[in-house]
Amino acid sequence: MKKTLPTKNNIDAKSSSEGHIVVFHNHKIRRIFHDDVWWFSVIDVIEVLTDSLNARDYWYRMKVRVKDEEGSELSTICRQLKLKALDGKMRETDCANTESLFRIIQSIPSPKAEPFKRWLAKVGYERIQEIEDPELASKRTRAIYKAKGYSDAWIEKRMRGIQVREELTDEWKKRQVGDKNDYAILTAEISKATFGFTPTEYKKLKGLKRENLRDHMTDLELIFSMLGEASTTEITKEKNAQGFIENRSAARAGGEVAGSARKDLETKTGKRVSTKRNYLSGVKKKLVKEPL
Repeated sequence: MKKTLPTKNNIDAKSSSEGHIVVFHNHKIRRIFHDDVWWFSVIDVIEVLTDSLNARDYWYRMKVRVKDEEGSELSTICRQLKLKALDGKMRETDCANTESLFRIIQSIPSPKAEPFKRWLAKVGYERIQEIEDPELASKRTRAIYKAKGYSDAWIEKRMRGIQVREELTDEWKKRQVGDKNDYAILTAEISKATFGFTPTEYKKLKGLKRENLRDHMTDLELIFSMLGEASTTEITKEKNAQGFIENRSAARAGGEVAGSARKDLETKTGKRVSTKRNYLSGVKKKLVKEPL
C-alpha cells in the first residue's frame, strides 16, 4: 500500500491544540496556555481534592449548591477549552485560570486545599516568569530531561534542536504559511526526505503513540533532524519562499540535503540511522548493530 504525506485535509489537528500536563501529588492535571494565562481542567482539580469517583457529577452538584446558597454561577468564571480526553480526542472541557480556581477551591472542603493553593500559585506563576526570562524555560526543560535519565550530551542536542526548530517556524510565520496544520505538513515533507518516514510513520516504527517522537530519538536521529530543518531554513531564506506551495518545495529540498548525508553515512557504516530503538532504552545497554 502506497504511503502518502499528510495534506491540508487529512492532517490530524490534535497535535496542534494539545495542552500540557502538570502533576500534584501523583495526580495529573491537564492545562492549556490561552490568552496569555494557564487554564486548568476543573474536573481534574476536583478529582485531586475530593478523590471523587465521579468528578463530573461532583462538579455539577457543586455548581447547583453554590448557586442555591450564594446565588453565584461558577460556570461564569470558567471557559470551555479543548483538552485531550482519555480516549485521545480533543474535547471541550470546563477550565479555570488561577484566580478562578482559587474561587472554586473555596467551595470544596478538603484537607488538600491549602497545599494545592500553594502549588497552584507556583505553577500559575511559572509561565509569567518564563515570559520575562526565557532562560528559565530552558533550565526547567533541561532539568526534566536530566531527571528522566538523559545524558548531558543528548540534552544539548535536544535543546539545540528545539532552537533550530523555532528558527524554522519563525521563518514560516514571516512567509505567509497559514497555521500549525500547514507546519505539520511541511515538517512531514522534511522528515520524509530526511529519513524516508513521516513523523507518524516514524512513531509507528518506534512503537510510540502519544509520546514526543524527538524525545525518543538517538543522537544521530536528532542530528539529522536538525540538519534537515536548518537546511530548510537556509533554502527558504535564499529562495525567499513565500506561501505554502513555495515553502513546501523548500522543505522537501532541505530534507533532501539531510537525506543524502544520512544515506552516505549508512553506506559507510553499514548501519541504519533510523531504528526501532529509542534513546532511553539505548542508554542502559550497548546498541546492537542493525544492518542495512
